[in-house]
Amino acid sequence: MPSLKALLLALFIIAVVVDQSFVEANFPKSMYINWGAHHSSFAGNGEDLQLVLDQTSGSAVKSKRSFLFGSIEMLIKLVPGNSAGTVTAYYVTSTGDKHDEIDFEFLGNVSGQPYIVHTNIYTQGNGSREQQFYLWFDPTADFHNYTIHWNPTEVVWYIDNLPIRVFRNYEKDGIAFPNKQGMRVHASLWNADNWATRGGLVKIDWNSSPFIARFCRFRARACKWDGPVSINQCATKSPANWWTSPSFSQLSSSQMGQLNWVRQNFMIYDYCKDTKRLNGQIPPECLKQQF
Repeated sequence: MPSLKALLLALFIIAVVVDQSFVEANFPKSMYINWGAHHSSFAGNGEDLQLVLDQTSGSAVKSKRSFLFGSIEMLIKLVPGNSAGTVTAYYVTSTGDKHDEIDFEFLGNVSGQPYIVHTNIYTQGNGSREQQFYLWFDPTADFHNYTIHWNPTEVVWYIDNLPIRVFRNYEKDGIAFPNKQGMRVHASLWNADNWATRGGLVKIDWNSSPFIARFCRFRARACKWDGPVSINQCATKSPANWWTSPSFSQLSSSQMGQLNWVRQNFMIYDYCKDTKRLNGQIPPECLKQQF
């Protein structure tokens, strides 16, 4: 039989792990409205969030805490009908000119046309790493899971547990990676008709407003950022830091099959292949093994 001391130690370790890697899903406890307060509302005992856009304003929320490594997930139901010119954004970012950022942006379109999922990653203030996909389902009919997972080895974007994109850590080769700055979680709904739909050719039809995006089940199973000390603490390989497990260092063979299915059938833009835009200068990470 284990001793009382051993049991107490085990309970303490479990408590530390839970405290370190999970943030309560209740929206008012974990996030606050930082733009368009009269256009945002919490419901369902704090489990649900509604963002609204009309001609007067959009709206946004962000997390009270910053994180470094782990999984950030949200269930989202996008703006239905004619959503051209609107953008629903869901991302993590630090602050400042040298900020890190990992993006999901959903570009609205005219009724009957598919949504475009716009993904990007900034490291040390440098972005322009866009990849875009059509969705293989109607994202306005029901909630779907969108997850950002990142650890010291890679960043992976998931939709309903299917990986759609990977950005690996090649810092040893001089390619910056988001591993030294805490990032807060953001969600917003805003007017982007100067670029979002067909490069800005299709403008918002305000007769269709108000536009509403719905969010629920926010989960942050992630390492809480407590300043520079977290750079090493969150990257240390330990049972508490589950994201450092070897199983999360690279996609499995089945995940690779899922990734290839999405990219072969639904990918519509890849910055690595846009040689005209890049003046023939291929970004160094594009020449590395990406998956």
